[in-house]
Amino acid sequence: MEKNSNLRLVITLVTIGLVSAFVLTFVYQWTTPYIEANQAEIRRRAINEVLPGAEEIEEIDIDGDIFYKAYDQDNRKIGVATQHSGAGYNGMIDVMVGVDIEEQKVLNISIVEHEETPGLGARITEEEYRRHFQEKPFGDYQAVSTEPTDPMEVQIIAGATISSEAVMKIVENAVDKINTVYGGR
Repeated sequence: MEKNSNLRLVITLVTIGLVSAFVLTFVYQWTTPYIEANQAEIRRRAINEVLPGAEEIEEIDIDGDIFYKAYDQDNRKIGVATQHSGAGYNGMIDVMVGVDIEEQKVLNISIVEHEETPGLGARITEEEYRRHFQEKPFGDYQAVSTEPTDPMEVQIIAGATISSEAVMKIVENAVDKINTVYGGR
């Protein structure tokens, strides 16, 4: 009697495990295209935000790094963008950075994804913070707590120093990566 009970328990658990694995596999395969489409739409919006006026976007893979070259309606190059990540206070921060290579300046940034604290670090997504990067020359930025007086200064968010400085470093690294690949082209 005891043997039958144990066998029945094992068969039941194996059956539940197999059915669960099948259902999870099915749900994953069914939702993957929707997730990928959503991520592509988020990426498209971020590119349009950091490269305003783009009519055509060319995606280029160089050694595993993805770059987006943008052209206006007259087929003139507007700039180049890339998505770059780094550690923030609570987790990774993904930032899309658009630059004008010829002018050697950042056009704009867009926070694609983050896990920062709502009300504090999450303020990195606000236009008030992101505008500090618009038209910034390439180089090493300096974090300041007051309104910037120098083009290389970026005002940090009070109470979110780590998140603010993380975005600043991510932007610097993205600019370095773009400049290394496209420098002056």
